[in-house]
Amino acid sequence: MKLSDTQELQLSHRSVRRFQSRPLDEGQLETLIRCGQAAATSSFIQAYSVVRVTRPDVRSVIAEAAGGQPWIVAAAEFLVFCADLNRVERACGRAGQGALEGFAEHAVAAIVDVALMAQNLLLAAESQGLGGVYIGGIRNAPDAIADQLGLPDQVVPVFGMCLGWPDEDNAVKPRQPVAMVLHQDRYRECDEAEFDDYDATMNAYYRQRGSNARVADWSSVTARAVQGKKREHMLGFLQARGFFRR
Repeated sequence: MKLSDTQELQLSHRSVRRFQSRPLDEGQLETLIRCGQAAATSSFIQAYSVVRVTRPDVRSVIAEAAGGQPWIVAAAEFLVFCADLNRVERACGRAGQGALEGFAEHAVAAIVDVALMAQNLLLAAESQGLGGVYIGGIRNAPDAIADQLGLPDQVVPVFGMCLGWPDEDNAVKPRQPVAMVLHQDRYRECDEAEFDDYDATMNAYYRQRGSNARVADWSSVTARAVQGKKREHMLGFLQARGFFRR
């Protein structure tokens, strides 16, 4: 089957952390936001907001809070994507339906909404030659991020995104084989041979890539990532802001 241009673009995605000093074109960011908004949204609640961070001092604080990521400071644009139930609650009040009560369903819907919106935005950006990288590290210190951005209750920062004109050409990371993620009717546990094969594929990738070459595989990298980033403060932070109370 011949791939469409959109499919080719999707399959060529790679994270970009080094950017040219060139700014985005006039009106380009606003268009990208509109493209992001075109994503599906649960019951059309549109439970997201995007904070554009332009002040160098605030970017520096966020970069430090995120674990020391200099591309947050250097990128042409740095955006913080928020799950936003503030407007949704106000809509409930306007309609005489009362306040939200922190139901998990509403929190999940808002987090899914903002993720879909961001992915649409990034794909649109890549279609214009831009590159970007998601910044989950802002969840290291969500209180500090919320304070810097003046976020009210019912609004939580979920991740950041650096955007700009790429100054590097990274290789595409090999994704897991479709057979490992596509299940027919019932969930199927992957066997050890499938893990072995994919670990070998990723080991070859890590050894051969142009920058930050290393000896590693998917299992070890994944284990370090999830076990080293438990962010145990997140539940309390979310609950304090009106998410996941019930």
